[in-house]
Amino acid sequence: MDKKQMIIMTGAGKLVSRSGALEKVRGWQASGKKVVFSNGCFDILHAGHVEYLDAARKLGDVLLIGLNSDASVRRLKGPSRPICSETDRATVLSALQVVDAVTLFDEDTPEELIGLLLPDILVKGADWAVEQIAGARAVLDHGGAVLTIPLLEGRSTSSIIEKIIQYSSQSAICGGTP
Repeated sequence: MDKKQMIIMTGAGKLVSRSGALEKVRGWQASGKKVVFSNGCFDILHAGHVEYLDAARKLGDVLLIGLNSDASVRRLKGPSRPICSETDRATVLSALQVVDAVTLFDEDTPEELIGLLLPDILVKGADWAVEQIAGARAVLDHGGAVLTIPLLEGRSTSSIIEKIIQYSSQSAICGGTP
């Protein structure tokens, strides 16, 4: 099993391979639990992410996160991203009480992963139109729901990175000259 399929098992077994995620989803659904799935890069976890994940979890009984691999993030966001490695991002997400499992995907979108897992509810931020959400068709065709959640205004990883760059160019940072 390579790194993309399995990260070191920490976080009480929350970091799982694709096949482990499928096993968990089938088990949860067989026991009558509603499985919520969301995905993203989650490069620098911030309050917007935490509120979004909390709202997503409240839509069902368990929350499974599809996490973009480092290679996937680089293709989507550019060569300077991710800031945090996939191992670190997965570890931080797995530490959140509202997250029940995390699995990596290396593709640009989680469409293939979602088509395999077929969660009961697929969730993205309200900045996405339902018809543009990867995997929406598979979930809807399987009788599931695709929902969007309002985002916390003014919170994004990109804006945090911009702020750090802006502040690091000012001489007042840490009392020294850059």
